Amino acid sequence: MRPRGKKHFEERYEAVSSLLVKDPEALKGQWCSLFPGKKQVHLEIGCGKGAFVSGMAKAYPDVAFVAMEVVPTVILMAMEKVFNDPVLKEQDNVRFICADARLIGSYFAENELDAIYLNFSDPWPRPKHYKRRLTYSAFLETYKTILKPEGIIRQKTDNSSLFEYSVEQYKACGYDTHVLDEAPADNVLTEYESRFIAEGLPIYRAVAVNRK
Repeated sequence: MRPRGKKHFEERYEAVSSLLVKDPEALKGQWCSLFPGKKQVHLEIGCGKGAFVSGMAKAYPDVAFVAMEVVPTVILMAMEKVFNDPVLKEQDNVRFICADARLIGSYFAENELDAIYLNFSDPWPRPKHYKRRLTYSAFLETYKTILKPEGIIRQKTDNSSLFEYSVEQYKACGYDTHVLDEAPADNVLTEYESRFIAEGLPIYRAVAVNRK
């Protein structure tokens, strides 16, 4: 059945399916094989409509980017953004996974990733839902495994409560944690970030370094 609200979804999805990794488990430990000549693999969890991953991929053509998103209609827009960009088509350094983040331990091997990006993740504010937060300790322990030593997590959020929780969790899990007072020089805006900045809302940023 076609997901509600997306006309010609199946045809559009198929048209950009070359960017979609349909069996990510089969690539565990071998992601660099998709990107000849690329020595680093970066993962964005929850890529939304693709503004961030497309911008980062353009800025860093020698890096392989994998973008994960659980909602098919949303990942479709991200894939179309990359597929229709002539620069990115030439660079060919982006792939997508349509799956739940809880499965990433099945998709990436130990020490396979150089960086993980968590951009405006769902804060799951209800106490009973805290285990779903992407900075919950179980997620952070998985990240420690699949990140290389000195690999990093870069987080951006507009939610102060989630940010404070995340910083505490990074430290508790042994990450070297840095709260950023301003955006780094290479900051690429997400769709949410552009809107929040236009509205004058604060953005909270942190970098957590994997100390194995």
